[in-house]
Amino acid sequence: MTKWLSNIWEEVALPMFRRPKRVQVAALCTRIAGDGKDVLLITSRGTGRWIIPKGWPIDGLNGPETAVQEAWEEAGVQASGVQKEPVGQYSFDKTLDDGSAQQVVTSVYHIQVTDLADDYPEADQRKRCWVSPQVAAERVQEPELRDLLLQL
Repeated sequence: MTKWLSNIWEEVALPMFRRPKRVQVAALCTRIAGDGKDVLLITSRGTGRWIIPKGWPIDGLNGPETAVQEAWEEAGVQASGVQKEPVGQYSFDKTLDDGSAQQVVTSVYHIQVTDLADDYPEADQRKRCWVSPQVAAERVQEPELRDLLLQL
């Protein structure tokens, strides 16, 4: 029985723990509001939960460029600027097409929004709203993202 458990550990469990984390890029989109900043939240396509625009790296684009592209596709963001360095990271478990979960580390880039387009690629698939950083932190599920939002 011990040999059998050892084989399961070495052939199944251990490789799952050693599997590298996947990486995504996110856009923390803000605008100047009367007494500070508002944060743009969007709904995810699958569950409808509140998130910030994010996606897999795009060939030929660096992190900030990918963040701007994802913000455009998912929320219609027209940006006036994006920070070149991430403002932070957060992790979450992403459910893959085969039903398994994989941890994803997401680098977050701050984007200053000048306007939102009414017509953009995923307009019919998502809702979007402007909220204070405090309200945004209450709506998102990822604890590390909550912390980033509360630092605004």
